[in-house]
Amino acid sequence: MSTNVLVVEDQHDIANLIRINLEMIGNEVTCCHNAKDAFAQLQEQDFQLILLDLNLPDMDGLDICKKIRETDQIVPIMMLTARSEELDRVQGLEAGSDDYLAKPFSVLELQARVKALLRRSQVQAIKEVPIEVITIADLIIDQTTHTVHRDKTLINLTSTEFSLLVFLAKSPGRVYSREQLLAEVWDYHNDCYEHTVNSHMNRLRNKIEPDPAKPTYIKTVWGVGYKLEVSDAT
Repeated sequence: MSTNVLVVEDQHDIANLIRINLEMIGNEVTCCHNAKDAFAQLQEQDFQLILLDLNLPDMDGLDICKKIRETDQIVPIMMLTARSEELDRVQGLEAGSDDYLAKPFSVLELQARVKALLRRSQVQAIKEVPIEVITIADLIIDQTTHTVHRDKTLINLTSTEFSLLVFLAKSPGRVYSREQLLAEVWDYHNDCYEHTVNSHMNRLRNKIEPDPAKPTYIKTVWGVGYKLEVSDAT
């Protein structure tokens, strides 16, 4: 079954290139060239993935991403941009994107990254989860409603943040390397994207930790990776 993808890219030649290559792997693609048209499309139909350029004529892509996340925490968003500095990547992830691809990019890598994002979101939607609610101290993770509460307060997480938290929560105390998290949560098998793990982990901490500077849930095991701590979470 084909999936519906929204491409928001102001350069028509790049948008057309993306459309052709995503249609080649079985997707229905809608292209927009500015924020106004993108928001109109989002109101008219549902999309399973959004590819979003940062440099748009009428609105910054970061602001578009934040606005989308105000009403939709689930749909995967991939940033497409000529900005390649680490700070720009981090800002994109902190705005709520699930992935980041810098221009110029290989169309094969684009296809692979899109497949990975769609595969992960589809698995989340259809997978039977034997444990529906996970409780870690005062964190309540409900997989049926895709919600997280801390001390009865709702915490809004993106799809990737939720998947990352659930993965860690299913094996509390176990340490996972960044490579393992990339493979299991993002379905990537290349350690060059480790910054993606770090950025998402920092953003997740900022949301779930009472004091992100002194995390009690997600602990860094230096030289190894991350784990969800149980004994210190209060």
